[in-house]
Amino acid sequence: MTAIFKKPVSILAVASMAAVSPTALSAQELGAANDQGEVLTTVYGSVPADLEGLAEGPDVEGIISARNDGEIMVTGPAGATTVLLSDGTQIRARSGLFGLNRQQLGQDSLLNGLPVNVKTVRWNNGLVATRVTFSDDDLETANIVRAGTSQQFAQQGAAINKNAAATEALRGRFGDIDQYNVKGTTNVYFDTGKHNLSPEARANLCNAAAEAEALDNALLLVVGYTDSTGSYEINQALSDRRAGRVVNFLQQQCGWKPYRMLTPTGLADSDPTADNSTAAGRAQNRRVAVNILVSKSVDGL
Repeated sequence: MTAIFKKPVSILAVASMAAVSPTALSAQELGAANDQGEVLTTVYGSVPADLEGLAEGPDVEGIISARNDGEIMVTGPAGATTVLLSDGTQIRARSGLFGLNRQQLGQDSLLNGLPVNVKTVRWNNGLVATRVTFSDDDLETANIVRAGTSQQFAQQGAAINKNAAATEALRGRFGDIDQYNVKGTTNVYFDTGKHNLSPEARANLCNAAAEAEALDNALLLVVGYTDSTGSYEINQALSDRRAGRVVNFLQQQCGWKPYRMLTPTGLADSDPTADNSTAAGRAQNRRVAVNILVSKSVDGL
């Protein structure tokens, strides 16, 4: 295979590469994506499957911001790092108490937006991953965000509830309606850079689901936000993860049916409710809004 090594690219390059389909990029395409004019080096050769004896590289921790055939880009507080994948790369998901249970997975589990920890070795002036680890919960969130269309949620709901007829009927009833009345909004809040739910947030989410359940024809729209700290790419991925985590909890712990959920959305820091120049304001902006909606065409029926 052709191994393409590159210096850290700019934030705009991360955004452009995140939308690339999982086929190999040429050196010219990578160069075009690099708006800072940094020099890219192309090295031809096969990434070795046996990584024993290679010099240890740095641990890389962050969010997968671009996924390409044979490589991933991981973006963290220090910037973006490209890491090659090898047949010898171990990919493991942690689960269970303290993350002690580990499941070996394939490279197709490395999804955009997935938080990972990568151990590396140095090879041919680049980095090769020896092990990529992440949590089961984060993988599930990344899958939901990737597959978050109303049709897919409806299909999930049909499979979970074994009620395809009801799912199809409800989807058909609302599929072409784009105007809703907002019956209520519940905000849950997050620590800086985090997407885990506090006990208070968990209670508030189930209360919101119960409030929506009491309304006929109610749907939920989940929207994630961040404060203004960090780059757009990191904030966008983080807001998606927060929205996905809330969707998971509503469905798995609060009993909300997937087919009654509109597509979750992450909007980064685009809609602040408070002043981002203060710590108190930023705390108010690190949120997920759970909106209870009823279509205007059936409201009151």
